[in-house]
Amino acid sequence: MNKKSVIRVLIADDHAIVREGLKQILADTKDIVVAAEADNGLEAVKFCRAKDCQVMLLDISMPDRSGIEVLKQIKKEMPKIAVLMLSMHREDQYAIRSLKAGASGYLNKQSAPKELVVAIRQVAKGQKYVSLALAQELAKQIGEDQDRPLHDALSDREYQTLTLIASGKSVTDIAKELALSVKTVSEYRSRLLTKMKLKNSAELTHYAIKHQLVE
Repeated sequence: MNKKSVIRVLIADDHAIVREGLKQILADTKDIVVAAEADNGLEAVKFCRAKDCQVMLLDISMPDRSGIEVLKQIKKEMPKIAVLMLSMHREDQYAIRSLKAGASGYLNKQSAPKELVVAIRQVAKGQKYVSLALAQELAKQIGEDQDRPLHDALSDREYQTLTLIASGKSVTDIAKELALSVKTVSEYRSRLLTKMKLKNSAELTHYAIKHQLVE
């Protein structure tokens, strides 16, 4: 096979077992090769700059920074790289945010191996890839702006803060996890409470559980 027709892929996921699983799936294809792998956001950006890759498989939950932040930096520096987001979260939670941030597609990690291969080939051609379930969700949202839930108005960082608070983490814990100051996280919390017309973290947690934003 012509080298130019081979799709070079970079896998960015902090779980070694997930990376190995993805490599095994792709090892059975003749037109896709894993060129590099990274276990954090910093490495992902570094390897994107150094390696000649057409597609990046990016976990939305990285240890040092969120996958969406990594996605935005990569699309700013290397817009030609197609980024396929991978996540354990339901598609309606992060898929639309990812696509708006520049992702070429979004896949749940529980998707069938064949779907992953199809998705990689499709985004490598410059096309978007969404599952049937996500396509239906996108269609459902057309013309429903007035009925959209309050959390859709949050920025990516505010939404991330919401889910972490609802998961039981304190402002201090969140600051450490996101490498931000406590003051900054407190400001995100204050802004999201205002936008969502909630009074405190207890109401925020109740909202998140009701709307299935946390496991």
